[in-house]
Formats: sequence, C-alpha cells, structure tokens
Amino acid sequence: MAITSANQLELLQIADAVAREKMIDPKLVIEAMEESLARAAKSRYGADMDIRVSIDRKTGRATFTRVRTVVEDDLIENEKAELTVAQAKQYLEDPKVGDTIVDEVPPVDMGRIAAQSAKQVIIQKVREAERDKQFEEYQDRVGTIVNVQVKREEYGNVIVDLNPGEGVLRRNDKIGREAYRPGDRIRVYIKDVRREVRGPQVFLSRTANEFMVELFRMEVPEIYDGVIEIKACARDPGSRAKIAVISYDSSIDPVGACVGMRGSRVQAVVNELQGEKIDIIPWNDDAATFLVNALQPAEVTKVVIDEEAERIEVVVPEEQLSLAIGRRGQNVRLASQLTGLDIDILTEEEESKRRQAEFEERTKLFMDTLDLDEFFAQLLVSEGFTNLEEVAYVEVDELLVIDGVDEETASELQARARDFIEAQNAKAMEAAREAGLADDLASFEGLTPQMLEALTADGIKTLEDFATCADWELAGGWTVENGERKKDDGLLEQFDVSLEEAQDMIMTARVMLGWVSPEDVVGTPDEETVEQPEEAGA
Repeated sequence: MAITSANQLELLQIADAVAREKMIDPKLVIEAMEESLARAAKSRYGADMDIRVSIDRKTGRATFTRVRTVVEDDLIENEKAELTVAQAKQYLEDPKVGDTIVDEVPPVDMGRIAAQSAKQVIIQKVREAERDKQFEEYQDRVGTIVNVQVKREEYGNVIVDLNPGEGVLRRNDKIGREAYRPGDRIRVYIKDVRREVRGPQVFLSRTANEFMVELFRMEVPEIYDGVIEIKACARDPGSRAKIAVISYDSSIDPVGACVGMRGSRVQAVVNELQGEKIDIIPWNDDAATFLVNALQPAEVTKVVIDEEAERIEVVVPEEQLSLAIGRRGQNVRLASQLTGLDIDILTEEEESKRRQAEFEERTKLFMDTLDLDEFFAQLLVSEGFTNLEEVAYVEVDELLVIDGVDEETASELQARARDFIEAQNAKAMEAAREAGLADDLASFEGLTPQMLEALTADGIKTLEDFATCADWELAGGWTVENGERKKDDGLLEQFDVSLEEAQDMIMTARVMLGWVSPEDVVGTPDEETVEQPEEAGA
C-alpha cells in the first residue's frame, strides 16, 4: 500500500488504539511503525541504503529520507550510504568527515510481503515494549505481597496470572502440603524479577522468610508504622517458625502486639501459612539472653559463647534436652538460624563430664611438662591457665595470686615453661630440616617450628610449595561427596589457624615470589576461596 493523505491519520489512530490496548506509550508504537516502513523502503531501494522514516506526530505524514555519511577517502565500505569529502562538495559548501547528507525520497508502495513484514516488526516492537513495561513495573514491586489467580500447574511449578503477565511459583517456593487448582486466589511474595529471552520472569515465593515478615507488617499496625521491628526470622515452611521482635516504644509490648487480642493477629498469619506454628520472641542485644529466648519453650541452665568461632554452648537439664532439640532438631535449628550462631546443646551431666576431662587433661599437661605435683598443677588449671604459653609469657603478677606462689616460685615456673617450649621448638625445627625444609620457608613470618614440621611432613618444603596451597588446605574445610558433607582436615588446623589467616599467609608468599603485585592483593579474594565455596565454609 502507498502512504497517501487518506491513510496518514490512520497511522496515528492505529498507534493510539494499539497503545491503549497494550497499555504502553503511543510513541513506542509509532517508532515501531517507522522502523517497519524503513525496512520496507530498503527492500524497494536496496538494503545497502540507509533509509529512515519519520512520522509526524500531529498529521501522521510519513517522510522517507536517505542518509549518507561523509567519511575519509580510504574508509568507504558502503558506497550507497557513504561518500568522500570531495563527493560531498556538490551537496555541502564545506563538508567535513562525520557530516551527513539527507535527501528525501519518494514514499514506497508496500506490497503484500512488505506489508506482512512491517506487521511483524510492529508486533515484535509492541511485544518488547510490553515486556519492558512489565519488567519495570514488577522490579519496583520486589519485596511486596500480591494477590494472584492460579492459571495452571507445570511440572510442580504453579503459573499465576499477574495481570498483566504471568509469574511462577516454583516447587521449592511452595509450602509443602499446599495444592492449587486453576482459578484459586493466593497471596505470594515477589522474590525476584529477571530479564530472560522469552521475556521478564517474575519469581514468587510462599516459603521465603520475608513473606512472613510482610504478612505481619500487614496484620500488625505497629510494625507497619515502625514502632515494632522484626529483627530476625527463621522458618521451617509449613511446620514452624520463630521471629524476633523489638519495640522502640517502652509502653508497647512487642510480643503482645504481634499476638493480638486473643491471638487474632498471629492467627491470621498462621492461617495464611497453612497452620505453621509461630514462636514470637523478644529481641535482645545480648547474644546469651537472646539465645535463651530463642530456645523457648526449653529452659536453659547455662550459656557459653565462643565469639571468635561464632559457636555457642547451651547447657540444659536432662529432662529438657529433647524439648530444646525439638522434633528432628527443628527447635535448635531454627534458634541457630535466628541468632546466626552454631549451637551445641549439652545436658548438665555431659557438661560436667567434659569439663572434668578437660581439667584432668590440663592438670596432666602441667605435671608432665613442668615437673609439678598434682595439687600444684590443679591450682594452675583452677586459675584459668590452659597451656604452657600462658604460663611462660604471662605477667608475673597473675601467677602471684595463686596460693603459695611467691616471686621465686613464679620465676621458676616461667623458666621451666620457656625451656620446655624452646626444646619443643628446636626438636620440631630439626625434624623439619631433616624432612627437607628450605630456608625461604623457614624464615617465613607467622609459621612456628611446629607448623613447619607439619608442612614438611606433608611435602610442603619450599616457599613456592606453600604459595601453591589453597587456604582451605591449611585451615580445613568441607567438601560435598554424593550429597554428603565431608570434613577435610587442614594442615595447620590444629594450630587454630583461621581461613582468613591462611589466605593472608598464602597471598604474602605469592607477593614475595613475585606472582602477584601488592596492589592486586588489596581487596582481592583468594582464587582458591572463590573456586572452593564448600571447602571454605567450615
């Protein structure tokens, strides 16, 4: 068809109608029309020509133009769309490289094939505009709850109608025993929106911790207003959950506000989550107090925190052990997720036996190494001394507080401890030398003689050998074999070398060897750490 005055206004009317139907900007439809007309014109005038079409937004008149660019003499690749400075002088007074020459060409008479091609271009452009609109709309709504209608189920995944577009509730994002039929209305949490080849994909969830948090925000006005905050949440979807809450108004009880009158507020959330039991726990900045709250309804006798290892030991009465652990370890697992700490639960009897064993082991250590009688060795352990280094290098005043210890005795104790340590160091260094320890590794700062002995026993004898190690090989880690996590012992794990310390030492060795520059080390994670995520996550 030819673009005549009779159908010029029809272009604008069509663009407006399509834009209204698809709820997109009419300008995008007109741009799609311009591109389709330009493509049809190229099929008429030649694909090498740079033909452009501009549709007047008021009159609907389509103007066809040919564009040619001025380039240097030896850079012409397309004679139909480029010309030299000399050739351009007949069109421009003072042409320069980069200038363009625009000539209007007659409108094309679109045949059936060209019209069909133009239609496909417009459909494609409109579809892309729809996808962009959907992506932008739902990207802004990530982290919110929407009410959707179920359309169908595919291989365990539920496809829902978002109007416009579709979303997917994947199998692992459904609460286990839930089943849906087409037409059911459900509430879901928008977890993620991604651009993919077939259009934006909206991923939904009912198992995410954030879904529960948003449900409480909808049911509890104090949370919505910011007076109460949910500080942490842990879920076993469909079974049980724990949330930790704090109130910024001393007159409002955070737990009571979330429970509501006769449990009305929490019950509304429970009903939405298919009967998932929810423990509402008061948040506390003190880790021990917070953990005692998190393990409710079990009673806790004592809490011991190892902040460096991010581990915590909880002692409970024998009759409370099963309650603290919970069915299939559920209670302690949720409490661990809530607090962010690894939790070991012991009974009072188990803790007593373990502490007695530790006391006897340390007593024997001091008796054997310092040539002390049992009573004196027990005094040292009772005062908190755990190893020879503490005795050897502690301030003398800390030894003088022990009953029966004067300055002479304290000096003698420290001298014996230092002599023993030095003898052990000399023995370890001799063993390492006999195993082939090189001077460059022997002089490396941070490695003790005992560490060097352990390294050489495993065949690491030079600085170059050491630099090729992975951090998890030194500090220990975990690997997964056939779906089971397996512990890998680190060469230096017995010396309490952390993953970060191992990484620092390895990178220092690589810098000394010139493998990497000091600038590259700053802020750069160890390559081995990146490649071995399971091993690094001890």
